[in-house]
Amino acid sequence: MLTGLAALFLAWNLKAPVEFILTLRVGKLASLVVVGAAIGAATVIFQTLTENRLLTPGIVGFDALFVFIQTALVLLFGGSVQAAIPPLLQFLAEAACLVAVSLALFTLLLRRGAGDILRMVLTGVILGIFLRGLTSFAQRLLDPSEFAIVQQASIASFTAVNSQVLTIAGITLILALGAALWLAPSLDAAGLGRQTARGIGLDHDRVVLAGLSLVALLVALSTALVGPVTFLGLIAASLAYRFCGTWRHAVLIPAAALIGAAILVAGQFMFERLLGLQSSLSVVVEFLGGLLFLFLLLRRPAR
Repeated sequence: MLTGLAALFLAWNLKAPVEFILTLRVGKLASLVVVGAAIGAATVIFQTLTENRLLTPGIVGFDALFVFIQTALVLLFGGSVQAAIPPLLQFLAEAACLVAVSLALFTLLLRRGAGDILRMVLTGVILGIFLRGLTSFAQRLLDPSEFAIVQQASIASFTAVNSQVLTIAGITLILALGAALWLAPSLDAAGLGRQTARGIGLDHDRVVLAGLSLVALLVALSTALVGPVTFLGLIAASLAYRFCGTWRHAVLIPAAALIGAAILVAGQFMFERLLGLQSSLSVVVEFLGGLLFLFLLLRRPAR
């Protein structure tokens, strides 16, 4: 399905100059695939480690931290300096910061085991509120032009992604997905619960640390590349569980990655080709993902 959507995205109403337009479309398509695959795979791993299919990595404040970083850069150095930072350097710095903070946060929240979900959710929500409060205060100190720069960076955008950054992101995604598939059998055992997994000889703490490292890398990769897309992973993971009908992560991880990529490609095609960019894809994905979260929350208790 993803292959068909990609071909449709590239070939629909293609006119001269063909080579130039096709180059732009290929870059945009690649960014959609990278982000969708990274978030979809990360969400499946995160849900397994937290033993809860209602959660996404974004709930612990990735989006708030990213917007705070953007605001702090503009506030400290000014909009002109922030815009002059090479895209590759900015991407690497933001990704490294997100990975470091998220790993520190996960280690703190899960030091008593991966089953302490309530504390994780509450801490993540509180951290997000705290960061949003700091961001709001900092944005009041910006002039209108700098505020506009921050607002633009706060909404995920798949246009004009730097090709060098995209190449590095794509290679990193392939390596991370390969590591996730290598870890898949251990994730199958970890999904049985901490006590059961340790009872059958699994080094549960090591698997949790490795899995969360992959989650942090994948989410930081997608967020630093285009911006925050919090609830996309929940949609992709839910559809992967429904269509695959298995708990084997060797199947679920690639399925969620493909579904996440397909959702973004189909959504971007709809808004860009059929609706003439009359809406923002990330806003609609967040809206639908939020509705799905509420539906799952009210429909059944957390696993």
